[in-house]
Amino acid sequence: MILHHIQTSIKQDNALACCIKYMDKQDSILLSGNGVNSLLLSVWRERLKGVRVMTLIDDVEARGLSQQLKDYTAIDYDTFVQETLKHDKVIGW
Repeated sequence: MILHHIQTSIKQDNALACCIKYMDKQDSILLSGNGVNSLLLSVWRERLKGVRVMTLIDDVEARGLSQQLKDYTAIDYDTFVQETLKHDKVIGW
């Protein structure tokens, strides 16, 4: 079980696309930094259906996206650390 950590927007690089291509069904994705902006696009929301997606709450709030991303699990840094311990591996894209 892998936690995939995406920090960049889909406009910056192809990290999210690569992540989706190589991840297993039991893996999770954490979007932080500009990565949270990916969820603003319906094509990416659709591609991420059925995937456990979390967002870093500080980055969501800093961008004023709390309302738009309310359907996703927003976590704080302490929970981020807990998630890294639950997963066998963490991959930063």
